[in-house]
Order: sequence, then C-alpha cells, then structure tokens
Amino acid sequence: MPEPVVVLVGGWEHQCCGLPVEIGDVVEYGVVSADGARRFAEIRHDTVPNQRDRGRVTELFAVGRDGRVAIDRVPSGRALRGFDDDDDGHLEARWTGQPVTVEWDGDPEFEVVVDPDGERKRQ
Repeated sequence: MPEPVVVLVGGWEHQCCGLPVEIGDVVEYGVVSADGARRFAEIRHDTVPNQRDRGRVTELFAVGRDGRVAIDRVPSGRALRGFDDDDDGHLEARWTGQPVTVEWDGDPEFEVVVDPDGERKRQ
C-alpha cells in the first residue's frame, strides 16, 4: 500500500487559480519533488510536473511564521485574495471550527496530506 504524501500548495500559483480543498475530497495534483521523499510541491504554471499525486485528503495545515495549524479547508486562491462573493477565504481550526489567524512571511502556504489508497472504500 502506498504511504500518504504531503503536497505543498500555495504561493502565487494557488492565489492565481487554486481550487478550494476540504478534508475528504479526492484530489489530483501535478507535482515536483520538494524533498526527495514523501513531500511534493504542486505546480500549475511554468514548470512541467514530474508526477501526478491522486487520492483522498486526510489532513490540512496552514503553514505560517509560527508553524503548522490544523485546518478543515484550504480556501480557493480567489477567496484568499478577497474576490469570491460566496467565500470569505477565512480559515477554521480543524476540530473546533473556530476562526484561525495565520501570519505568513509571504504568500499563504498549506500542506495537503493525500492518501493514495483513500479513493477506494476501506473495509
């Protein structure tokens, strides 16, 4: 069984045209290796992905100046920029739903944990 992978999502590429992501979603990302192991960076523009990672999202983290915070969804890039009438782009804590404020040094960054076996129904 393949192990879960971490996909780094964020920066200008997510802000440009990134889609929202929630725990339980089935996703597919074009990626490049971020560390040579089980961490990958999503790419959308200017770089050719060297593989595609597909599976069910099991965990989400906002990665800020003070570390990682477990969240329940990653807003779309449009919402993060304040241009989505249906989504204010706010972050909520994973288990409590309380609003979360994350201080970033630059563009927002997120870790999406993807379980490649999560597409199939587990027994």
